[in-house]
Amino acid sequence: MALVAGAFLDTSVLLAGLIELSPASRHAQEVMTAVAEGRVRRPRTAWHCCLEFYAVATRLPEEYRLSPADAQRLIEEEIIERFQVLQLPSEAHVPFLRGLAAGGVIGGRADDAHIGEIARQAGAKLVVTDNLRHFSFLVPAGVRVVDSATFAKELAKS
Repeated sequence: MALVAGAFLDTSVLLAGLIELSPASRHAQEVMTAVAEGRVRRPRTAWHCCLEFYAVATRLPEEYRLSPADAQRLIEEEIIERFQVLQLPSEAHVPFLRGLAAGGVIGGRADDAHIGEIARQAGAKLVVTDNLRHFSFLVPAGVRVVDSATFAKELAKS
């Protein structure tokens, strides 16, 4: 069994992988199972993704919604314990903010740009997200961006 190293997982994969939201969650759940089994070595994510997970999980429709305590527990046990959780270094904050303004980035795209910049600065070669369009800006920087279905199929072959 080959190990995959250094994959960076976005909030969309963490959320669907840990909370069964629909049949479409299956691939993200397969990815998270591979992480739990150690088939994805040193997976990475951003602290920003942990906070997004908490925010979304605690405001989902009632049938899926987690209590704050359950969201906190999942973040600690399933993400912090198994992932390298990264942030931008403080000296990168102002240049990043200036880049957002210069690029005309608005609204929620700033969140995706922040997560993407963390992945890029960490040297990620692979970002797994179910929001491919939101991270397409990483492709010119040499980062491969795939969805959870593609990554799950690749894991199944390894």
